[in-house]
Amino acid sequence: MSETAFVARVLGGVGEVEPAHWDALGGADNPFMSHAFLTAMEDSGSVGPGTGWQAAPIVIGSDSGVPLAALPAYLKGHSQGEYVFDHSWADAFQRAGGNYYPKLQIAAPFTPATGPRLLLADDALGVPLLRAAEQLCEQNGFSSAHATFVDPAQLPIFESAGWLLRSDIQFHWENRDYGSWDDFLDDLASRKRRALRKERKKAQEQVEIRHLTGAQITEAEWDAFWVFYQDTGARKWGTPYLTREAFSLLGERMADQLLLIFAYAGGRPIAGALNVIGKDALYGRYWGCTEHVPYLHFELCYYQAIDAAIARGLKRVEAGAQGGHKLARGYAPAKTWSAHWIADPGFREAVADFLERERHGVEVDQNHLDRRTPFRKGG
Repeated sequence: MSETAFVARVLGGVGEVEPAHWDALGGADNPFMSHAFLTAMEDSGSVGPGTGWQAAPIVIGSDSGVPLAALPAYLKGHSQGEYVFDHSWADAFQRAGGNYYPKLQIAAPFTPATGPRLLLADDALGVPLLRAAEQLCEQNGFSSAHATFVDPAQLPIFESAGWLLRSDIQFHWENRDYGSWDDFLDDLASRKRRALRKERKKAQEQVEIRHLTGAQITEAEWDAFWVFYQDTGARKWGTPYLTREAFSLLGERMADQLLLIFAYAGGRPIAGALNVIGKDALYGRYWGCTEHVPYLHFELCYYQAIDAAIARGLKRVEAGAQGGHKLARGYAPAKTWSAHWIADPGFREAVADFLERERHGVEVDQNHLDRRTPFRKGG
């Protein structure tokens, strides 16, 4: 298929595409690429004017107007909410006299979860779609384009287009056909089993825990979760990324893909964790509390997520970015990938050199972490 057979267009938002057309390209399996999720970010004002995230999806269409390929892209005025840190790149480029911002970000906003970033009816359209992104940057003087948390299956397309690849580490729980929590515990070293049982008992003795999904999640639950989210967001990021309306819209548009795990004390919700249910994975996204209970964070975010994944037959739990403390709780190191296009040749060469050295460090870190997993030796 020729790279020049179709015309690429830059839209003002994913909302300009019919939901069925967008989801037919790649939103069915990964909830964060769905029309429902991306338009909830747009319509709630979580992305848009004043946020530093301006939606600019790129689509390649047929004569009938039906998109054959799409790129969830954003013009970024900063590097917040990405979880793949390029602040040092921005600083170096700007000290050399360049303007790093705006840049083009290909991502699910505020979501460090691996998934497709090239939504394609035909893989042959992958490189033309990336060429369209490069052209958008060149025509507008943008320094760079970045695709974050890329599905490894799509890395060859980025490589063939000449984009630089970057790797990092998250911690994921893998379901080895467990039938229950105890089956999972049987895979751990005895000392680790005792530690996890102790933590769960301590966390559960003071609260009642409920799993809520679909119509069980009402505006009352979102009001409670908003308080939890604001507390955590203020401590971690300074300003929470999502607006209150975002949660209501997510509840309206994809309630059956949401799992709220709440802890109640005296009938009142005092802590909660929000998860998103994908085809193969449970994605832990946000957590917060108004009262401190020992080990409750681990219980709601990690152990209850494992319970939910086993019950649903999901292959893994992705509990978000960073967090070496997940290792002791059965979450093993897993590699994540991003891809980067740099306009300036000299800066590109410097970034490529940095990535080569960083890649070695990531390999060393992963080998070290692999040896520290809590599983029985030979298990």
